[in-house]
Amino acid sequence: MGNSQKKAPGHGEGGGPHSQPGTPGRRRSHGNNTANSKEVQGKSTAVNGTLPADKSQNEPQGSSHGLSAGESYNLDAPCGALPPPLARLKNEGNLLFKNGQFGDALEKYTQAIDGCIEAGIDSPEDLCILHSNRAACYLKDGNSTDCIQDCTRSLELHPFSLKPLLRRAMAYESLERYRMAYVDYKTVLQIDISVQSAHDSVHRITKMLIEEDGPDWREKIPEIPLVPLSAQQHRKDEPSAEVLQARAARVEEEKARKAEARFTLMKQEGNEMVKNSQFQGAVDKYSECLAIKSNECAIYTNRALCYLKLDCFAEAKQDCDSALQIEPNNKKAFYRRALAHKGLKDYLSASTDLQEVLQLDPNVQEAEQELELVTNLLRESLLANAQG
Repeated sequence: MGNSQKKAPGHGEGGGPHSQPGTPGRRRSHGNNTANSKEVQGKSTAVNGTLPADKSQNEPQGSSHGLSAGESYNLDAPCGALPPPLARLKNEGNLLFKNGQFGDALEKYTQAIDGCIEAGIDSPEDLCILHSNRAACYLKDGNSTDCIQDCTRSLELHPFSLKPLLRRAMAYESLERYRMAYVDYKTVLQIDISVQSAHDSVHRITKMLIEEDGPDWREKIPEIPLVPLSAQQHRKDEPSAEVLQARAARVEEEKARKAEARFTLMKQEGNEMVKNSQFQGAVDKYSECLAIKSNECAIYTNRALCYLKLDCFAEAKQDCDSALQIEPNNKKAFYRRALAHKGLKDYLSASTDLQEVLQLDPNVQEAEQELELVTNLLRESLLANAQG
């Protein structure tokens, strides 16, 4: 694995979700890297080094869980292929981490990593755990940049390892690199579908990406790697009814969010086309809006205006009828239906609708002027019929 030679220092957080060429296994300082990462203390779930739905993921790898107060911790316990001095450093780091002494724990893990490299120990699994544990310390200290580097190194040594992926996802999220965080969380769920914290994070980040990138947000997501069957956990377990129900609910929520984003976009484009007198194009945009949400009164009145401009009076009347079914006292719908009646030469109906407008709001001057005009047209029509 090339662990016998100490690599030159270097930074870089890009790369794919499992490997990051040029990422060093170097000694790093454990202070907060505020120049390269954003402060994460006090932020929302999954950015401060905790996974509330799966607290075991926050423990150092290779540690004893559930150590009660007063219970002894064997610092000389064997650790994989590590020689006793390095195993003790790792155990000391685990104990310090459990006690909340993250900076001291980081130093122990760093000494163990450097010791492995200097001794030429070729144990990818042990080095993977050490880098992952040090990454947890960086995350606790708010140093997301170095956390990402250690997690990436850990994944180079042991691809598709769950804890490094989760920690890297959390670090990416704390840096607001939401697309990279999304990829890692989705990869985690391929490995173990039961990690609820990853489900919650995907749900949260999806909302952010839709708001940021619109309905085509998926096109900007880096490729999500396919996890081999050998790395998947619980793949033979049938999901419970609750899990299936939750999945179905999430699918429906995602569909609704996408539809809402599409609706807003089409409405904005339609409004812009009206301003530019592109009335047929606006009709098409508003029609797409109504295909998504058929109970939006404003879309019917907007499309009715376009139909009036296109002299499609029957269609305009129909849209106003639909709007008034939704909002029976909508002034725009009454006024525009009056104009549609006028275009259809149904002056009596036009007069009735204009009177409705003035009853709702006596200050609508346009309605007063149209009523006077329609009344004259009605009078002329009646005289012409009488003479005929």
